[in-house]
Amino acid sequence: MATTLLSSNPWTRRVFFLFPRNKTQILTTHHCCNPTTEMNNNDAAVVSLQEWQGWGTTSPVPAMVTQIAEDLKLLEKDFDSQMKFGRAGGKLQGNIGQQEDKKHRATYKALPDSEEKLKFFSARQIACRVIGSKGYLCQKCWLPMEEDCMCSQITSCLLFPGIRFWLYMHPKDFLRQNNTGKLLWQIFGVDAATLCLFGIPEHEQIMWNSLKLAGRSNVWCLYPNKNAVLESVENAFGQEPDANNEVTSEKLKVDTTQHFILIDGTWSNSAAMFRRLQDHAKSIWGDEDLSCISLNPGTSAMHKLRPQPSWDRTCTAAAAAGLLLELQLLPRFSSIGLDKQSEAIEHALTILLDALTKRRLRMGRSITRKVRPNKEVINPNEI
Repeated sequence: MATTLLSSNPWTRRVFFLFPRNKTQILTTHHCCNPTTEMNNNDAAVVSLQEWQGWGTTSPVPAMVTQIAEDLKLLEKDFDSQMKFGRAGGKLQGNIGQQEDKKHRATYKALPDSEEKLKFFSARQIACRVIGSKGYLCQKCWLPMEEDCMCSQITSCLLFPGIRFWLYMHPKDFLRQNNTGKLLWQIFGVDAATLCLFGIPEHEQIMWNSLKLAGRSNVWCLYPNKNAVLESVENAFGQEPDANNEVTSEKLKVDTTQHFILIDGTWSNSAAMFRRLQDHAKSIWGDEDLSCISLNPGTSAMHKLRPQPSWDRTCTAAAAAGLLLELQLLPRFSSIGLDKQSEAIEHALTILLDALTKRRLRMGRSITRKVRPNKEVINPNEI
């Protein structure tokens, strides 16, 4: 892992650098803060379906990710040298890294429009992260397997089947060790909390096919969009139940699932991600904006480690926990145990915080939360 665990997304702030490494591939000692990884000759760069889906996705291997992985392997063969990943950003190192950088920049520049550029950017980010993390990160918790894996401590449970989460994740957040969105499918499974990678056509098509079937009235985005009308959970779902309105297991057979999109990316990246969601929604349902849900301000266990621009912002998983807890307080959802499902998320966040804290201490790094100046003041009621 890199020397920084700080983050920033619509729920939290962070900066992360990926350092692929494993016991047999380390070129430096375990105590080096900037390890470098060398790919073994037997490690194929092409990503198999089993490996791809092991990272938490249900999709086929994206075609462009496969192509870029194959190109990397060919480049390795041309140079008769093994790929090395390391330093800031987990980038390819040495002559291969320099040539790949020139090649991908030329390819990017030659692409005809912004859509093709986005697809290429996303696929390249993901291909490099998957290849560089092979044999180093646990595929479930995205932490170093031999040192920090926390999977045995996570307790899975069933999410209320009338709710489905979509983790709309930026490629630069994919496989980040301090990402919290991954906890949702660790706890609830990939069918209840589904990963959708920004700019990956195969992922976005799967998500939008489901959203189209659900209908616009059953799709919500948890995003503090200051330019749109935000609905509170109570306003959106808090109508008083009558004899036919209370949620029961039997009624699930005919009720429509509510789909909640959680944007998982830095604050700077999230604006573009939200615009892409809105543009696609308008292409399907017309000019009306995608409905946005606001949550009551609260704090997460991760605030103890990550600096935040303000205490009312929280991480992706804590936003999901907060949503479930607010729904639980409404009469129509009060009997289905959403509070227990919210507690499962908070418990997993505490486990992740503990794993990241121990890692920082082992590496001789501070765990003191530093408060940074907040240049963008946001009303807590808008979060």
